[in-house]
Amino acid sequence: MNEQTPHVPSRRKVLRSTAAAAGTGLGLGALGTVNAHDSAAASLPGAAPEAPASPQRRGATMVGVPFERRSTVRVGLVGLGNRGYGVIGLYLALPWVQVVAVCDPVRAKAERAVAKVVASGRPAPAVYANGEEDYENLCARGDVDFVHVATPWDSHFAIASTAMRSGKHVGVECPAAMRLDELWELVDLSEQTRRHCMQLENCCYGRNEMRVLRMAHAGKFGELLHGAGAYNHDLRGLMFSPTYYEGPWRRRWHTRLRGDLYPNHAFGPIANYMDVNRGDRAVSISSLGTPALGLAEYRAAHAPAGDPSWRETYIGSDRTISLVQTAKGRVIRLEHDVSTPHPYSRINSLGGTRGVFEDYPPRIYLEPDHKDDEWGDFGAYAGEFDHWLWKDHANPPGGHGGMDYIMIYRLTQCLRLGLVPDFDVYDAATWTAPVPLSNASIKAKGAPQEIPDFTRGEWRKARPGVDSAKPAGG
Repeated sequence: MNEQTPHVPSRRKVLRSTAAAAGTGLGLGALGTVNAHDSAAASLPGAAPEAPASPQRRGATMVGVPFERRSTVRVGLVGLGNRGYGVIGLYLALPWVQVVAVCDPVRAKAERAVAKVVASGRPAPAVYANGEEDYENLCARGDVDFVHVATPWDSHFAIASTAMRSGKHVGVECPAAMRLDELWELVDLSEQTRRHCMQLENCCYGRNEMRVLRMAHAGKFGELLHGAGAYNHDLRGLMFSPTYYEGPWRRRWHTRLRGDLYPNHAFGPIANYMDVNRGDRAVSISSLGTPALGLAEYRAAHAPAGDPSWRETYIGSDRTISLVQTAKGRVIRLEHDVSTPHPYSRINSLGGTRGVFEDYPPRIYLEPDHKDDEWGDFGAYAGEFDHWLWKDHANPPGGHGGMDYIMIYRLTQCLRLGLVPDFDVYDAATWTAPVPLSNASIKAKGAPQEIPDFTRGEWRKARPGVDSAKPAGG
């Protein structure tokens, strides 16, 4: 497709599109240092009154809207750090994908990405490396179908907005945005522009997650009652590394916000199990957080005198625990902890009237399959309940156990065949909403915060999601 693209607004115009978005510092550069608890709280993304729920739809719903069919999927990549550079190989593994453009303000990273594409035997992509706003020129191209955003969190909203206004579908690494009003703006823009804005939530494509999803839909757990997910991942060494991230942007979010900074890996799979936005809805969240001690202790043990991190005051809870209530009365527990020592865990638990699954390590107990209060073998359900994507790709390439490849394969399959994507802007907004709302709840001593109905009532209609049927010609 070489469709005409509308005039691309400047980044400043994008940021002025909502009153609260202006002045929130959504650039690609490093965040400013916060020196004191009170000044940090005043600068929190959720400190100002949140935008009210959008009262009227400004465009038709994007529920059930398919991509346009195309023989070649042309991708533009914005952000070429650890994540962005890593996914290039996954796109290159698919014969129907062409990486046509790459963007990063660090030119060396853009050139490294070009070399990777050329080494695969593909044409060299165009390079956009002239400052932090050069992504606007990538989005303005007429030969880009899909923009993949893998930049620091504070820039996600601006880039995704620009992509949709430029006539491009867009996928955003977690989280989709950092403010509630920004999430509403992404929903409204998706509906107005008729472009999909997707949360690139790879954990939804994990083999265990997809198996549990199919078992839940088959009724193996009975009526679903509760679930739990987490991002419990010791990132202290990486956050203080001088080379892993481009600057200290991720660590400095712990000086800005007290809530769950990264809820999507926890929330997405559980929301799928419970058909959130597809027959049920997340209606409220209550959050509590521990003191913020872990990063300061790690800094004291590892950071040399004079290191810029000594000017930072950490307010982000070491562990945030949230309870989400759904319209059907189910309860979802979310956890976030990247500041203390512990093994990696996403918890990934689901319980119902007939039994329970718990991950890390995977174990299951179902009636009438198991008895005597002894866990059963989750692997015994692989043959019947593994998703067709994992049956077709038993040994997928790439990181995170292969789920990155499964996600990119399925995304580009939907783009190529003109299918409805497995999840949409409403899922992106719902799974990201705990970022600002957990912060607000913690400030209110755990008081419940309403989770908006981003679907504007469409959640009541059952519809397919990640538990998709294998398409013909896939």
